Amino acid sequence: MTNPIATEWNENAGSHTKIAYAGSDLKDLVSTELDPFFQISYNSSLTQLEEYLGNQSILTLPEIILIEVDQNGECFELIERLKGNFLFNGLIIVLLSLSNDKDLKQRATQLKVHDFYIYPFPLSDLRERLNFLVKFKLIKPKLAEISKEVDIQYHMPVGKRLMDLVISGLMILCLSPIMLLIVIAIKLGSKGPVIYKSKRVGTGYKTFDFYKFRSMRTDADKMLVELSTQNQYANEDGGTKAAFVKIKDDPRVTKLGKFLRNSSLDELPQLFNILLGDMSLVGNRPLPVYEAEMLTSNEWSMRFLGPAGLTGLWQITKRGKADMSERERKKLDNFYAQNYSFWLDWKILIRTVPAVFQKEKV
Repeated sequence: MTNPIATEWNENAGSHTKIAYAGSDLKDLVSTELDPFFQISYNSSLTQLEEYLGNQSILTLPEIILIEVDQNGECFELIERLKGNFLFNGLIIVLLSLSNDKDLKQRATQLKVHDFYIYPFPLSDLRERLNFLVKFKLIKPKLAEISKEVDIQYHMPVGKRLMDLVISGLMILCLSPIMLLIVIAIKLGSKGPVIYKSKRVGTGYKTFDFYKFRSMRTDADKMLVELSTQNQYANEDGGTKAAFVKIKDDPRVTKLGKFLRNSSLDELPQLFNILLGDMSLVGNRPLPVYEAEMLTSNEWSMRFLGPAGLTGLWQITKRGKADMSERERKKLDNFYAQNYSFWLDWKILIRTVPAVFQKEKV
């Protein structure tokens, strides 16, 4: 019996999911793909959709609002009204657009809708995304609660911890002149802190402060909304997938930051994470909180039963190659968590040196 692939994971549950749809341009296409899997109430206009929602009780509300974007932006006014009503505040809102207008995408981003699709796009992607959003909304747990309920605890082997302390300590000692130069260069190059701290999730879903040399401008967060809507920074797929993606050739990165990233020197402060015991030299990369929250199913939770690491299997196998999918990366993480050995760690460390000089596509 084969294991189900990711796109099959919630099809049966979808038949119980209610969707309220508004629009007519994409209705026929959407209905062909979604009708067999969801209970959909079609509305030809935004006014009709608002009337439909106004007639619902808390027990009959749909889980998803699917709206075709109009050029006049009336859909955004409706979304603002819905978000202002506590009864509708928890609904999943996904927008479909026939236009690649950056202003429309920017308004959607500011309203924090759950997704924004630009036609043409694979309708099967939309179906899978809606299934995921409903599933995630229903089961999304608090990471603090998960970390208390993990029934298998990872215990760092004495030999591995000793190796971490010795190697990281020696590296800090030997590389301290370089780190001092980087600190001075960052200070001279732009205002702001030298060290960038972010919350990451490591072993057993436990969070910790993750250290890196700052490689972005201090106003990077403010620039994110605007940049995510500009065509020159859009996904290479030309809008065939969800619009909220990582920004390529990110202009928020400083000139020095670009060098630090390409050379992996921005990672050096993580040696202190290793000394503190938050991470190991070799393991699975600690994830941002929002990403870790999406990996709580049995299929992927195994990766959190191994140590968080500075380097690991996926970094030395296909780092920087376009054919490394997220699923392949997670499988390598699971493999390491289940097959750790002292000699595997040394093989990974030895092969990490040439991997550092590969250019990773982000």
